[in-house]
Formats: sequence, structure tokens, C-alpha cells
Amino acid sequence: MPNRLPMPPAEQLLNAPEFTVSELSLSLKRTVEDAFGHVRVRGEISGFRGPHSSGHCYFALKDESAKIEAVIWKGVHGRMRFKPQEGLEVIATGKLTTYPGSSKYQIVIEALEPAGIGALMALMEERKKKLAAEGLFDEARKQLLPWLPEVIGVVTSPTGAVIRDILHRLEDRFPRRVLVWPVKVQGEGSAEQVAAAIRGFNALPEGGKIPRPDVLIVARGGGSLEDLWSFNEEIVVRAAAESMIPLISAVGHETDITLIDFVADKRAPTPTAAAEMAVPVRSELFVEVGDLGRRTRAYWQRAQESRRSELRAAARALPAAGDLLAIPRQRLDSAGASLPRCLKANTHAHFRRFTAASAKLTLRVLHGQIAQADHRLTVCGERLGLSARSLLRQRRDRFAGLEVRLRASKLSNAQAQRNAIARQRERTHRLAERASRALVTLLQRLDARVENSGKLLSALSYRSVLARGFALVRDEAGHPLHAADSVGPNARLEIEFADGRVGATADADRPAPAAKRTPSPAKPATQDAKPAPKRATKPVDQGSLF
Repeated sequence: MPNRLPMPPAEQLLNAPEFTVSELSLSLKRTVEDAFGHVRVRGEISGFRGPHSSGHCYFALKDESAKIEAVIWKGVHGRMRFKPQEGLEVIATGKLTTYPGSSKYQIVIEALEPAGIGALMALMEERKKKLAAEGLFDEARKQLLPWLPEVIGVVTSPTGAVIRDILHRLEDRFPRRVLVWPVKVQGEGSAEQVAAAIRGFNALPEGGKIPRPDVLIVARGGGSLEDLWSFNEEIVVRAAAESMIPLISAVGHETDITLIDFVADKRAPTPTAAAEMAVPVRSELFVEVGDLGRRTRAYWQRAQESRRSELRAAARALPAAGDLLAIPRQRLDSAGASLPRCLKANTHAHFRRFTAASAKLTLRVLHGQIAQADHRLTVCGERLGLSARSLLRQRRDRFAGLEVRLRASKLSNAQAQRNAIARQRERTHRLAERASRALVTLLQRLDARVENSGKLLSALSYRSVLARGFALVRDEAGHPLHAADSVGPNARLEIEFADGRVGATADADRPAPAAKRTPSPAKPATQDAKPAPKRATKPVDQGSLF
């Protein structure tokens, strides 16, 4: 037998199954997601221009020789502790997938963290320059600490050693009332809690049930740069800058520097030092107050002795009491001697004035005054009657004019209402005619849509295929059969034609149906695996021949 020449690749794939572009893209998507799943990728952020209008973030991760597209969904971006920034080297954790719309693979990021201390320091320096440019670190914005606060607010973890150190130091120096706002000092959500605590203390009203602190202490123990990163977050720095209560930053040890240290009104190297800055030493105050008291008493005694000496000197310079009262006593005696004579003269003068007044009060004068008063009363009565009649006549004329105007206004208003009713009736008729025409048009359109849908249903129904001479084969359970390999020996079949159904039995000597095998997703396309059947849109409750 002569050797057969090998078939070219195109002829070998002549009978290979066909894939649509969507089917091939979805197959590749499932293969990539099953083979990789969740991965951690280290690279530099490139092409980041901030969140999209939809809230999602699109950018790329790259290194010196490759680049991969990345996306962060809106909900994940809002919960992220570290936000993506252009040029920042990060470690991204997410799921590898493909985007069929542009035939490219991408990583859907679920967590993002800076790649090492160097990246954190670069991010911190960049954020420091940005906030400094806004003037948040200016010395002019900083407030003076109160000398002896009544209430001290502390923002820290309630379970750490920091709060105990602060309370012990305050107890040793000067016991004060302390309000603790418990927060997380590291980890996810800690920055939001610290910012909310600072704003919460500032929101307390003056003289409320919970006293408003006179000074705030934001404290945390020492740690690495990653542990202290919450106090480098912009939300914490801005909350500290907005605080109207003087704020002391006591984050970490003396060598630890965070951005809240630059914006705080005072920075303490340790939490214990923050407590020392907040209050003075009570024992020293007692000594100082005692010294001031002794100095005050000594000064008072010296002042009293000086005033006593001045009083003695002034008393020696004053004349005797008898000398001061001699002349006033002489004047009093002279006035007492002339008092009886003056009283008699005053009595005679008043008697003469009363006598002259009584001479004028005769009966004729009284009658004349009464007659004048009666005349004035009569004249006033006549004038009052004339005024009342004139006012009544004016009011009657005014009301008559108002009656005429009211009658004319009533007639014009009634005519206007009749005209308005006529216009509304005409408009109602026009709207009714338009509604009738619109209803007829709508019913015609609906009838046309129903007729077109019926035609489309008839065209897509498999019965139209049966009418062209094809037949549908079902098994004993009524399921459509797509291949001869699925029919066993002596199997009961049902064949449906366009005009009815016919029962049939398969041959007894045909081989048994082969067991179905699930194709492996990693199998190459050149093997003889049977392809998955194409997906086709099938009408509801109808079989399919394909």
C-alpha cells in the first residue's frame, strides 16, 4: 500500500467544531480563572488618573519588562486603607480574569499594600509636602495649652499600657478628670476611628451632660512604620488640624515621627511626657502658693504699719474738735434766738394772702362762672350733633358708592366665570377627541405588534422545520436525542413529523451508548475531544433540533 501523504493543517481542521467569538472568550476566561484564581502581584502603578465617574479605578501594574491591566471596584476602593497613587510600588492581591470586550487579561484587586518601607516613606513624604503646601503645619495655627485643664480627653486604645501610663502620671502630678475615647490604633479602620474621636470631642457642647475637654491627647505606643501608619493618614491629620481643642500628639517613642506630630499643637516624645505637658506638679504648686502666701502676709503687715504711721501723723496735724465746732455752734444759737419772731411774721403774711383771696369769692361771681360753663356746654352739644349728622351722611354716601361698585364687580366676575367655564368645556372636548384618536392609534399599534410577534414565533418554532421534511426524535422519557451514540439497543423511540408522531424501536445489534466524559479545560484543541455543543437561544417550552 503506498504511503499516504500527511494532510495540511487546514484540511485536518476541516471537520473541527466551530466556536463563536463569545464562546471562545468565555472558555478562555474560565481557563484563566480556574488555573490562577487569587494571586499576589508586585509592581508599579501606571496610568492612574483617579477614580472613574462610576467610582471604579482602572490602571496598570508594571515592572521593567511587562505590564498587566488592573481594576478596583467602587465598593472595594472605599474600604481600602491604602489608596492607589501614580508611580507607587505596591503588592496587589486579587483574582486574575479576562475582559472579553477587548480580548485582554486583567487582575481584579481586592487588597492593596505598599511594597516595603521605602514605598511607605515615599508616600509619607509626598503627603507631607501636600499638607504643608496647604498650610496645615504653620506655627501660626497652633494653640496654647491650658495651664491647668479641668477635663483631659485621651484618644487611645483602652486595653494597652499607654492609657495606664497616662493615668498614673496624672495621678502623681495633678489628678484631673480624664475622658477616654476608645479606638483602634492600628489596622484597617483605625484611622477613621481616631479622626471620629477627635471630631467627637470637639462636637461636645459647653456645659453639657458630658463635659467638653480642655485639652486632647492622641497617644499610642511605639512600633514600626506600618504599625504607626494610621497616624499618617490624611483623614487623621485633617481632623487634628480642625480641632478647636488644643491637641497633644504622643504617638510612638521619641524617634518615631508621624504626620500628626506636625499638625498637633504640641508634640510629646512619649505618652508619659504628654501627661506631664498637660498638667503641672501639684506639690510644686503647693510650695509656690505657700511662698506667695507668706510674701503676701509680709507685704500686708508692712502696708498696715505704713498706713498706721500716716494716720498718726495726720491726726497730729488736725485741729481740736472744740475749735472746729465753735463757729457752727454760735450760728445755731443765733438762729434759735430769731426763730419765734420769724414764725410770727410768716403767719401774718399768709393770713393777709388768704384774706385777699376770700374777698374775691362772692355769690355773684360763682353764678357768672356757672352760666359761662352752661353756655359752653350747650354750644359743645350743638356742635357734637352737627358733627354726628355730617359723619352719618358721609358714611351713607360712601356705602352707597361701595354698593354700586360691588354690584358691578359681581356682574363682571360672573361673566368672567362663565367665559372661563366655556373655555374649559371647549378644551375638554378637544382633549376627549385627541384621547379617542390616541386610543385608536395605540390599539392599532398593539394589534400590529401582536401580529408581528405571532409571525416571529411561527418562524422560530421548530414545527416550521418539521414542515420542511425534517423529524424530531425523542427517547422514551420524551427528551430530544442529538446523536446516534446516545441510542441503546432495543431503545424505544418516538419520531415526530409535521403531521403527527410515530413510535419506533432501535436495532438490537447496535452498540451500547458510550459513557459521557467531561473534557479537561487544559486539554489542547488539537486532540479528538468532542466539543461542547453550541449555545443557541431557544423559545420557552419548545424543543430544539440543534
